[in-house]
Amino acid sequence: MTDSRSTPKPMIANVLTVAGSDPSGGAGIQADLKTLSALGAYGTSVITALTAQNTCGVRGVHPVPADFIAVQLETLLDDVRIDAVKIGMVASREVAEVIREALTRRRPRWVVLDPVMVAKSGDILVDDAGIRAVREVLVPLADLITPNLPEAAVLLEVPTPGDRDAMWALAPALRALGAGATLLKGGHLGGEECPDLLITPAEALWVEGARVDTANLHGTGCTLSSAIAARLARGDSLPEAVAGAKRWLGEALAASRRLDVGQGRGPVHHFHAWW
Repeated sequence: MTDSRSTPKPMIANVLTVAGSDPSGGAGIQADLKTLSALGAYGTSVITALTAQNTCGVRGVHPVPADFIAVQLETLLDDVRIDAVKIGMVASREVAEVIREALTRRRPRWVVLDPVMVAKSGDILVDDAGIRAVREVLVPLADLITPNLPEAAVLLEVPTPGDRDAMWALAPALRALGAGATLLKGGHLGGEECPDLLITPAEALWVEGARVDTANLHGTGCTLSSAIAARLARGDSLPEAVAGAKRWLGEALAASRRLDVGQGRGPVHHFHAWW
Protein backbone atom coordinates (compact mmCIF):
# COMPACT_ATOMS: atom_id res chain seq x y z
CA MET A 1 0.00 0.00 0.00
CA THR A 2 1.26 3.47 -0.90
CA ASP A 3 1.41 6.05 1.86
CA SER A 4 -0.44 9.05 0.39
CA ARG A 5 1.54 11.34 2.67
CA SER A 6 4.69 10.56 0.69
CA THR A 7 3.19 11.82 -2.61
CA PRO A 8 3.36 15.60 -2.91
CA LYS A 9 0.12 17.16 -4.10
CA PRO A 10 0.09 19.86 -6.78
CA MET A 11 0.01 23.32 -5.22
CA ILE A 12 -3.25 25.20 -5.69
CA ALA A 13 -2.68 28.81 -6.72
CA ASN A 14 -3.67 31.59 -4.33
CA VAL A 15 -5.08 34.76 -5.87
CA LEU A 16 -5.83 38.04 -4.08
CA THR A 17 -8.59 40.37 -5.21
CA VAL A 18 -8.43 43.97 -3.99
CA ALA A 19 -11.78 45.52 -4.86
CA GLY A 20 -15.13 46.88 -3.75
CA SER A 21 -18.08 44.87 -2.53
CA ASP A 22 -21.30 44.35 -4.53
CA PRO A 23 -24.34 43.33 -2.45
CA SER A 24 -26.06 41.83 -5.50
CA GLY A 25 -23.18 39.39 -5.95
CA GLY A 26 -22.59 39.98 -9.65
CA ALA A 27 -19.57 42.28 -9.58
CA GLY A 28 -16.70 43.32 -7.33
CA ILE A 29 -15.30 41.08 -4.61
CA GLN A 30 -18.22 38.67 -4.86
CA ALA A 31 -17.80 38.11 -8.61
CA ASP A 32 -14.04 37.83 -8.22
CA LEU A 33 -14.22 35.11 -5.57
CA LYS A 34 -16.79 33.16 -7.57
CA THR A 35 -14.59 33.37 -10.67
CA LEU A 36 -11.43 32.29 -8.87
CA SER A 37 -13.24 29.34 -7.32
CA ALA A 38 -14.79 28.31 -10.63
CA LEU A 39 -11.37 28.31 -12.30
CA GLY A 40 -9.57 26.29 -9.65
CA ALA A 41 -7.73 28.97 -7.68
CA TYR A 42 -8.04 29.78 -3.98
CA GLY A 43 -9.44 33.29 -3.59
CA THR A 44 -8.47 35.79 -0.89
CA SER A 45 -9.73 39.37 -0.69
CA VAL A 46 -9.12 42.88 0.61
CA ILE A 47 -12.15 45.18 0.45
CA THR A 48 -11.61 48.78 -0.67
CA ALA A 49 -15.19 50.06 -0.63
CA LEU A 50 -18.73 49.13 0.30
CA THR A 51 -21.34 49.96 -2.30
CA ALA A 52 -25.11 50.23 -2.27
CA GLN A 53 -25.95 48.77 -5.66
CA ASN A 54 -28.08 46.22 -7.41
CA THR A 55 -28.56 45.08 -11.00
CA CYS A 56 -30.23 48.41 -11.83
CA GLY A 57 -27.54 50.81 -10.65
CA VAL A 58 -25.33 52.25 -7.91
CA ARG A 59 -26.92 54.29 -5.13
CA GLY A 60 -23.91 54.89 -2.92
CA VAL A 61 -20.23 54.20 -2.36
CA HIS A 62 -18.60 54.09 1.09
CA PRO A 63 -14.80 53.90 0.82
CA VAL A 64 -12.86 51.87 3.39
CA PRO A 65 -10.21 54.04 5.11
CA ALA A 66 -6.75 53.67 3.58
CA ASP A 67 -5.11 52.78 6.89
CA PHE A 68 -7.48 49.84 7.36
CA ILE A 69 -6.86 48.66 3.79
CA ALA A 70 -3.16 48.72 4.69
CA VAL A 71 -3.86 46.55 7.75
CA GLN A 72 -5.90 44.10 5.64
CA LEU A 73 -3.07 43.78 3.11
CA GLU A 74 -0.32 43.49 5.71
CA THR A 75 -2.17 40.88 7.72
CA LEU A 76 -2.92 38.75 4.67
CA LEU A 77 0.53 39.01 3.09
CA ASP A 78 2.20 38.15 6.40
CA ASP A 79 0.55 34.74 6.22
CA VAL A 80 -0.55 33.69 2.73
CA ARG A 81 1.56 33.06 -0.39
CA ILE A 82 -0.05 35.08 -3.19
CA ASP A 83 0.58 33.99 -6.79
CA ALA A 84 -1.42 36.71 -8.54
CA VAL A 85 -3.33 39.87 -7.60
CA LYS A 86 -6.36 41.38 -9.27
CA ILE A 87 -6.99 45.04 -8.41
CA GLY A 88 -10.43 46.49 -8.99
CA MET A 89 -12.17 49.51 -7.51
CA VAL A 90 -9.79 52.12 -6.00
CA ALA A 91 -11.41 55.39 -4.98
CA SER A 92 -8.50 57.59 -3.85
CA ARG A 93 -4.80 58.26 -4.31
CA GLU A 94 -4.12 57.36 -0.69
CA VAL A 95 -5.59 53.89 -1.23
CA ALA A 96 -3.70 53.49 -4.50
CA GLU A 97 -0.43 54.33 -2.78
CA VAL A 98 -1.15 51.88 0.06
CA ILE A 99 -1.71 49.13 -2.49
CA ARG A 100 1.42 50.04 -4.45
CA GLU A 101 3.56 50.08 -1.31
CA ALA A 102 2.34 46.69 -0.12
CA LEU A 103 2.69 44.98 -3.50
CA THR A 104 6.07 46.55 -4.25
CA ARG A 105 7.52 45.21 -1.00
CA ARG A 106 6.10 41.71 -1.51
CA ARG A 107 5.72 41.49 -5.23
CA PRO A 108 3.56 38.63 -6.56
CA ARG A 109 4.37 37.15 -9.96
CA TRP A 110 1.33 38.75 -11.62
CA VAL A 111 -0.63 41.95 -11.01
CA VAL A 112 -3.80 42.45 -13.08
CA LEU A 113 -5.51 45.85 -12.85
CA ASP A 114 -9.13 46.31 -13.89
CA PRO A 115 -9.47 50.11 -13.82
CA VAL A 116 -13.02 50.22 -12.50
CA MET A 117 -14.30 53.73 -13.09
CA VAL A 118 -17.60 53.41 -14.95
CA ALA A 119 -20.38 50.95 -14.06
CA LYS A 120 -22.35 49.12 -16.77
CA SER A 121 -25.26 51.40 -15.88
CA GLY A 122 -23.10 54.42 -16.78
CA ASP A 123 -22.60 55.50 -13.17
CA ILE A 124 -19.19 57.10 -12.49
CA LEU A 125 -17.66 55.28 -9.52
CA VAL A 126 -14.55 57.42 -8.82
CA ASP A 127 -13.77 61.13 -8.96
CA ASP A 128 -11.04 62.89 -10.97
CA ALA A 129 -8.46 62.41 -8.21
CA GLY A 130 -9.21 58.70 -8.15
CA ILE A 131 -8.80 58.48 -11.93
CA ARG A 132 -5.41 60.22 -11.73
CA ALA A 133 -4.36 57.85 -8.93
CA VAL A 134 -5.19 54.80 -11.02
CA ARG A 135 -3.32 56.22 -14.02
CA GLU A 136 -0.23 57.44 -12.16
CA VAL A 137 0.13 55.00 -9.25
CA LEU A 138 -1.41 51.66 -10.17
CA VAL A 139 -1.10 51.35 -13.96
CA PRO A 140 2.75 51.32 -13.84
CA LEU A 141 2.55 48.60 -11.15
CA ALA A 142 0.46 46.26 -13.31
CA ASP A 143 1.59 43.45 -15.57
CA LEU A 144 -1.78 43.76 -17.34
CA ILE A 145 -4.53 46.37 -17.34
CA THR A 146 -8.00 45.54 -18.71
CA PRO A 147 -9.88 48.77 -19.57
CA ASN A 148 -13.06 48.76 -21.60
CA LEU A 149 -13.42 51.48 -24.23
CA PRO A 150 -14.94 54.18 -21.95
CA GLU A 151 -12.31 53.46 -19.28
CA ALA A 152 -9.48 53.68 -21.81
CA ALA A 153 -10.90 56.99 -22.99
CA VAL A 154 -10.94 58.28 -19.41
CA LEU A 155 -7.37 57.09 -18.76
CA LEU A 156 -6.08 58.72 -21.93
CA GLU A 157 -8.43 61.75 -21.90
CA VAL A 158 -9.56 61.07 -25.47
CA PRO A 159 -12.92 60.33 -27.13
CA THR A 160 -14.24 56.79 -26.73
CA PRO A 161 -13.13 54.61 -29.68
CA GLY A 162 -15.98 53.65 -31.98
CA ASP A 163 -14.40 51.00 -34.20
CA ARG A 164 -11.42 48.66 -34.55
CA ASP A 165 -9.26 51.25 -36.27
CA ALA A 166 -9.76 53.67 -33.40
CA MET A 167 -8.93 50.91 -30.90
CA TRP A 168 -5.74 50.07 -32.78
CA ALA A 169 -4.77 53.74 -32.88
CA LEU A 170 -4.76 53.86 -29.05
CA ALA A 171 -2.06 51.18 -28.74
CA PRO A 172 0.94 53.56 -28.54
CA ALA A 173 -0.71 55.77 -25.92
CA LEU A 174 -1.77 52.76 -23.85
CA ARG A 175 1.78 51.35 -23.97
CA ALA A 176 3.06 54.74 -22.80
CA LEU A 177 0.99 54.55 -19.61
CA GLY A 178 3.59 52.11 -18.28
CA ALA A 179 1.76 48.82 -17.71
CA GLY A 180 3.37 45.59 -18.83
CA ALA A 181 0.49 44.92 -21.23
CA THR A 182 -3.05 46.12 -21.95
CA LEU A 183 -6.18 44.22 -22.88
CA LEU A 184 -8.41 46.85 -24.52
CA LYS A 185 -11.90 45.35 -24.41
CA GLY A 186 -14.14 46.01 -27.38
CA GLY A 187 -17.47 45.00 -25.92
CA HIS A 188 -18.90 48.48 -26.41
CA LEU A 189 -18.56 48.25 -30.19
CA GLY A 190 -21.66 47.29 -32.13
CA GLY A 191 -22.02 44.24 -34.31
CA GLU A 192 -21.98 40.49 -33.93
CA GLU A 193 -18.33 40.27 -32.84
CA CYS A 194 -16.76 41.29 -29.56
CA PRO A 195 -13.08 41.96 -30.36
CA ASP A 196 -10.47 42.68 -27.68
CA LEU A 197 -6.98 44.00 -28.43
CA LEU A 198 -4.04 42.61 -26.45
CA ILE A 199 -1.21 45.15 -26.51
CA THR A 200 2.26 44.13 -25.31
CA PRO A 201 5.62 45.92 -25.69
CA ALA A 202 6.37 43.70 -28.69
CA GLU A 203 3.06 43.41 -30.52
CA ALA A 204 -0.68 43.99 -30.64
CA LEU A 205 -3.03 41.14 -31.49
CA TRP A 206 -6.79 40.70 -31.70
CA VAL A 207 -8.53 38.27 -29.37
CA GLU A 208 -11.75 37.46 -31.15
CA GLY A 209 -15.09 36.36 -29.75
CA ALA A 210 -18.72 36.26 -30.79
CA ARG A 211 -21.10 38.62 -29.04
CA VAL A 212 -23.52 36.80 -26.72
CA ASP A 213 -27.10 38.04 -26.98
CA THR A 214 -27.91 38.69 -23.33
CA ALA A 215 -28.72 41.58 -21.01
CA ASN A 216 -26.88 39.83 -18.16
CA LEU A 217 -23.73 41.91 -18.35
CA HIS A 218 -23.35 42.98 -14.72
CA GLY A 219 -19.80 42.37 -13.51
CA THR A 220 -18.32 41.15 -16.79
CA GLY A 221 -15.21 43.33 -16.39
CA CYS A 222 -14.56 42.14 -12.84
CA THR A 223 -15.16 38.56 -13.91
CA LEU A 224 -12.86 38.65 -16.94
CA SER A 225 -9.93 40.24 -15.09
CA SER A 226 -10.26 37.72 -12.26
CA ALA A 227 -10.42 34.85 -14.74
CA ILE A 228 -7.21 36.08 -16.35
CA ALA A 229 -5.53 36.36 -12.94
CA ALA A 230 -6.61 32.83 -12.04
CA ARG A 231 -5.21 31.40 -15.26
CA LEU A 232 -1.96 33.32 -14.93
CA ALA A 233 -1.56 32.09 -11.37
CA ARG A 234 -2.06 28.52 -12.58
CA GLY A 235 0.74 28.83 -15.13
CA ASP A 236 -0.76 30.06 -18.42
CA SER A 237 1.19 32.49 -20.58
CA LEU A 238 -0.42 35.91 -20.95
CA PRO A 239 -1.95 35.21 -24.40
CA GLU A 240 -3.20 31.80 -23.20
CA ALA A 241 -4.71 33.31 -20.05
CA VAL A 242 -6.49 36.07 -21.97
CA ALA A 243 -7.88 33.76 -24.66
CA GLY A 244 -8.95 31.10 -22.15
CA ALA A 245 -10.60 33.61 -19.83
CA LYS A 246 -12.48 35.19 -22.74
CA ARG A 247 -13.81 31.78 -23.86
CA TRP A 248 -14.88 30.95 -20.31
CA LEU A 249 -16.64 34.30 -19.92
CA GLY A 250 -18.51 33.73 -23.18
CA GLU A 251 -19.81 30.44 -21.80
CA ALA A 252 -20.78 32.15 -18.53
CA LEU A 253 -22.69 34.80 -20.46
CA ALA A 254 -24.47 32.20 -22.59
CA ALA A 255 -25.52 30.30 -19.47
CA SER A 256 -26.67 33.43 -17.60
CA ARG A 257 -30.28 32.88 -18.72
CA ARG A 258 -30.42 30.05 -16.16
CA LEU A 259 -30.18 32.66 -13.39
CA ASP A 260 -33.00 34.89 -12.15
CA VAL A 261 -31.23 37.69 -10.27
CA GLY A 262 -32.62 41.22 -10.23
CA GLN A 263 -34.64 43.34 -12.63
CA GLY A 264 -31.82 45.12 -14.46
CA ARG A 265 -28.54 43.88 -15.90
CA GLY A 266 -28.21 40.47 -14.29
CA PRO A 267 -24.95 38.65 -13.53
CA VAL A 268 -23.13 36.05 -15.58
CA HIS A 269 -23.30 32.41 -14.47
CA HIS A 270 -19.89 31.94 -12.85
CA PHE A 271 -20.54 28.30 -12.01
CA HIS A 272 -22.01 27.26 -15.36
CA ALA A 273 -19.58 24.34 -15.61
CA TRP A 274 -20.42 23.09 -12.11
CA TRP A 275 -24.17 23.58 -11.54
